[in-house]
Amino acid sequence: MTLKKDKITISKINDYYDILIKALKIAKKSIAKPKEQSAKEIFLMVKSYISDSQYFKEKKDYVNSYGCLNYAYGWLDCGARLKIFLVKDTNLFTI
Repeated sequence: MTLKKDKITISKINDYYDILIKALKIAKKSIAKPKEQSAKEIFLMVKSYISDSQYFKEKKDYVNSYGCLNYAYGWLDCGARLKIFLVKDTNLFTI
């Protein structure tokens, strides 16, 4: 079987979603004490992008669905870089 790396599939969206949710759970447990408000704002954006991703997925617009997941993950990664989330997992976060 040949893998098509230039195609966004349901499988790719689902796999990336699972990784995003894993990172989100870690971030929620790792909020720096003086930065709860910033974390709350990030989580709101992540939730919104996940919701948008689901909407696009239902419409079979896989490019935008996958793109929304990437934006959601970007918000989490940014929070990690700014030390809003005190995470240590270098596989899930750019730290």
